[in-house]
Amino acid sequence: MTRSRTAAVLAAAAMLPALLTGCSDTNPGSSRPPARPEGTSTGTDATRETTREAARETSRKTARRTVPARRAAPAPVRVPAGVTAGYAVVDVTTGKTVAQRQAHHRFRSASVVKILIATDYLERHRGTIPARDMALLTPMLRGSDDDAATALWRRGGQGEIVRRMARRIGLTETSPPPATKPGFWGYTAISAADIALVYRYLLRRAEPRVRDFVLGNLRKASQCARDGFDQFFGIPRAVPRPWAIKQGWSGYGAVPPVRCTRAKATSFRIGAVTMGGNPVDFGRPVLHTTGVIGDRLIMVVLTLQPSGASFTQSAERVTKLARDLYLSVA
Repeated sequence: MTRSRTAAVLAAAAMLPALLTGCSDTNPGSSRPPARPEGTSTGTDATRETTREAARETSRKTARRTVPARRAAPAPVRVPAGVTAGYAVVDVTTGKTVAQRQAHHRFRSASVVKILIATDYLERHRGTIPARDMALLTPMLRGSDDDAATALWRRGGQGEIVRRMARRIGLTETSPPPATKPGFWGYTAISAADIALVYRYLLRRAEPRVRDFVLGNLRKASQCARDGFDQFFGIPRAVPRPWAIKQGWSGYGAVPPVRCTRAKATSFRIGAVTMGGNPVDFGRPVLHTTGVIGDRLIMVVLTLQPSGASFTQSAERVTKLARDLYLSVA
């Protein structure tokens, strides 16, 4: 080997370590970034992670702000001076009471008890309703016929009707008339909470034939009752249709202020009677409006009116009370 070739070989050998070193990832001069130990991050990664966390926090705050606020319970509506009122409004779907005031105060039922009379009859009689009974049930529900109610009341065992329905539905404040007045179905004791339960029973638990008959007739309530009184006060004048109603009135005498038909009713007064510590006033006039509004609300408004109050004035007070109550929950 010549001296020149030997020098070239030696020079190449001297350069080999440097070339090998230049290919290493640990060389500070390398164009490739050094490998990161596991679990470490670069400044860029940390910035991205901080940005992502800030975005998540912003999203959480936005979600908290967009959650709809829970609607506060409506304030009790104003009851006119001199009037004792117990009311309950129930959401049909949930069964929740959305408004109430003295819902467990007991009143004499007047004609509201006719719902129980009809429901009891239908649940005790299967099959086709005889024509003679249909001639009692239909006017009793639509026109609040007192004679029809009296006939069915006697046939059903009078106070036993109330006891049977109270057991079946679970009514705790509903009881038959005083023992001294067994034939006076209008002296049945009721509360707004219990009558709301009656409507919910019809809507949710009663057999379809019972539900459809009772509520179907209440949807066809006539403006003029059989005793000559105008029964379109409260719900019928306060809220939009559709509704199914059963009204009650007592203590206004036998002659209505505006006659629709020949009046037959007689007004009875026996004062207040205490039942289980929860008194029922049988002296002052009563005016009740009850029913199902559309397919979403049950409304029961029971009132004792001032002594000597006229039917017209009482009807105006109950209508305003029902309207205010409806607007508070609608």
